Amino acid sequence: MELNDIKDAFDRVAKKQKLSCSKTQEVIDLIVQEIEKALETVKSASHLDDKYVLTELKRRLQEIAPLGQLEGTQKELNIALSKYTKILEKSFNPDISKAYRNIEFDTHTVNQIIASHFYRQGLFEVGDCFISETKESECSAAILSIFEDMYQILEAMKSGNLEPALKWAAANSDKLTQNGSDLQLKLHSLQFVEILRKGSREEALKYARANLAPFASNHVNEIQKLMACLIWARKLESCPYPQLVSQTNWVTVAEELTRQFCNLVGQSYESPLSVTIAAGVQALPPLLKFMTVMAGKKQEWQSMKQLPVPVELDKEFQFHSIFVCPVSKEQTSDDNPPMIMSCGHVLCRQSINKMSKNHSRTFKCPYCPSDIDAAQCRQLYF
Repeated sequence: MELNDIKDAFDRVAKKQKLSCSKTQEVIDLIVQEIEKALETVKSASHLDDKYVLTELKRRLQEIAPLGQLEGTQKELNIALSKYTKILEKSFNPDISKAYRNIEFDTHTVNQIIASHFYRQGLFEVGDCFISETKESECSAAILSIFEDMYQILEAMKSGNLEPALKWAAANSDKLTQNGSDLQLKLHSLQFVEILRKGSREEALKYARANLAPFASNHVNEIQKLMACLIWARKLESCPYPQLVSQTNWVTVAEELTRQFCNLVGQSYESPLSVTIAAGVQALPPLLKFMTVMAGKKQEWQSMKQLPVPVELDKEFQFHSIFVCPVSKEQTSDDNPPMIMSCGHVLCRQSINKMSKNHSRTFKCPYCPSDIDAAQCRQLYF
């Protein structure tokens, strides 16, 4: 069951609850209105007997039939709630241990990943505490130093100070250019706009000549637009290029700086721990369903080297290329790797062995008419 189904079920419950509350309030308002009318009658019409007024009130309340009016919407709400709880029970199986396999983990590597996660989130005290308890001090100093430097730059940017970011970008200018990043120009553009925002047109022009001019050959359009902003000093909200002066640029540039910083120090932009958990959450439901089927067939999950069914993950969790043999229609594995033939086409090892009768004869490539000698095939690494 996908999370979208749970969300849809929750939305139905919320809608039914809203309708039920609205109907309840409507009925209560009618009852209050009738009671107030009865009280007004008792006060103003002294010739009428109180029992008569109460009898009339009782008759009117019976006509309103509050329980009857509320019964329908409440019943629909109860049905939606019942279905929602069943979907939750089906989707979030409390026993996930049956999807677990006995795999030996490298404790040192796992501790490094966890510590790195804390540090890259800026949770330095938590990371230090974790390192202290796991006694992994050897790996902590380098990771801590990397992300401390990054967060000092990001914290300065949050307070409107671009100097640390500009110094870092200048020191790594060549590497940023090799990566195809225009981070340095973006930082200088932010600084230029902030000078203009303070109203100093001359200072902004001086800054542009010193820091934006070197980028003119490759970014002439962006710089021309920035120069046009000189006209709107102190009133940038009227500028015809709102995207250049928007405060959201600070967030965008901070994200770009984080991405480039991690790239240059050999770290991934996303936390490996976060990615692993997110992918695991997505893969867990089909794995649990598969385990239920396996248990029914009394097959051993622990002894399997490869799942007999694919577990689909979203594109952001797909990092490595896979190869499906065009002959066997099976995905390659460690035991059956992809093999490149002399003609440049690729098949899996089992298909080559089968077509060559275990290397006893040559065979025709299924893509082209080339004669293939199995002994000349080489394993291909993606």
